[in-house]
Amino acid sequence: MDKIFLRELEIDAVIGIWKWERSVKQKVSIDLELATDARTAAKADSIEGTLNYKDVAKRIIDYVENSEFQLVESLAECVAEIVVKEFGVSWLSLSVAKPGAIEGSRTVGITIERTAADYAE
Repeated sequence: MDKIFLRELEIDAVIGIWKWERSVKQKVSIDLELATDARTAAKADSIEGTLNYKDVAKRIIDYVENSEFQLVESLAECVAEIVVKEFGVSWLSLSVAKPGAIEGSRTVGITIERTAADYAE
């Protein structure tokens, strides 16, 4: 399996459980690994036939900037569902981190793995 990855996509969002967190935007950082088969695109040396990571990033940025979650777990789940359903990804690993959320720690967050079967209707 080939994987396209996106590291440290930083987005400002309303996220957190505390009252002060509900009134300001905080930075979240997203890492993605997306299953793909890169052979067709590589052979043609063309964007056609591959997963366009710019389109994926733009969709995630738009969604996260306009979201208001309390938990990174909820944000991760919703972003994973969007990527799987809208971009036809069969498997992904997604991490959402909140830099500076815990004093003494550079970042905290969650990593989830999902497949298309997780969102089958």
